[in-house]
Amino acid sequence: MKAIVSEVVGGPDTLVLRELPAPTPGNGEVLIRVHACGVNYPDTLMLEDKYQFRPTRPFAPGGEVAGEILAVGDGVSEFAVGARVIALVGYGGMAEQVVAKATKCLPMPEGMPFQEAAAFIFTYGTSYHALKQRAALQPGDTLLVLGAAGGVGLAAVELGVAMGARVIAAVSSAEKAALAKAHGAAATVIYPRGPFDKDGTRALADLFKEACGKEGANVIYDAVGGDYAEAALRAIAWEGRFLVVGFPAGIPRIALNLALLKGCQIVGVFWGAYTERAVIQNAQNNRELIDLYSRGKIKPHVSMCVPLAEAGRAIQELADRRALGKIVVTLN
Repeated sequence: MKAIVSEVVGGPDTLVLRELPAPTPGNGEVLIRVHACGVNYPDTLMLEDKYQFRPTRPFAPGGEVAGEILAVGDGVSEFAVGARVIALVGYGGMAEQVVAKATKCLPMPEGMPFQEAAAFIFTYGTSYHALKQRAALQPGDTLLVLGAAGGVGLAAVELGVAMGARVIAAVSSAEKAALAKAHGAAATVIYPRGPFDKDGTRALADLFKEACGKEGANVIYDAVGGDYAEAALRAIAWEGRFLVVGFPAGIPRIALNLALLKGCQIVGVFWGAYTERAVIQNAQNNRELIDLYSRGKIKPHVSMCVPLAEAGRAIQELADRRALGKIVVTLN
């Protein structure tokens, strides 16, 4: 089978197309013919050995796939050959075939295209867990989303609207602001490119405060990090919840006196660990997300599809923060 693989530590330009042996499903596993693979931020980190775990090389990036089951291993009764599934595989998805744990597979909704399916569960799963379990978002809350035109950010915008919040989308361009508005944001903030000095941070905080209103944001969803984090935190409401989601702009340093003065919570969001530790609750989240999709409340925005041989270019687009919504690698 063909796969795009990482053989040395480096950026997306180090990926190479190789012919590899087809995998075999073991106990509790299924073999999937991959039709599409979503591109996500962890893919960029794994190539540089900066993620929480480091796959043994050579490995194919790609942790989120959509396809059809070719074979099932021992002990698998919930899926049959030919079933169309979404699967979380951690890595290995940018290949013609991949093995997944049956417990990490989700039946595709009727009529869902493979490209949308491959852009669905990672972003919406992360954002739904963040807003539902970690932030306890309530109808009428003001939700400020940083990086609101990216994969998880745009999912947070849609889910926030579906959950009854007033959503403020913070983005880096007018094009991204228009996209967030089209997906339900009540207002937008276009922020400048960082890093910022002290005066720049306070000016950015003023932009956030103006957009959120006098009471501030009840929930802040930070998928950007860097100097944007402290500026956003200065716009949080009393007893607000600040969600730590990702760091494409760098890991922030935040003055914790701000948390004291606002009586707020700074809350980590590690959806991958949550799926392992709260299997029943995560399965319920997935069912609710499928229902929201079926009712037209959420819909992945796939801005770019590339063939397997160009997967490196797709990952670079994401690393450079140029992606709008999701980028998908297509196969077969």
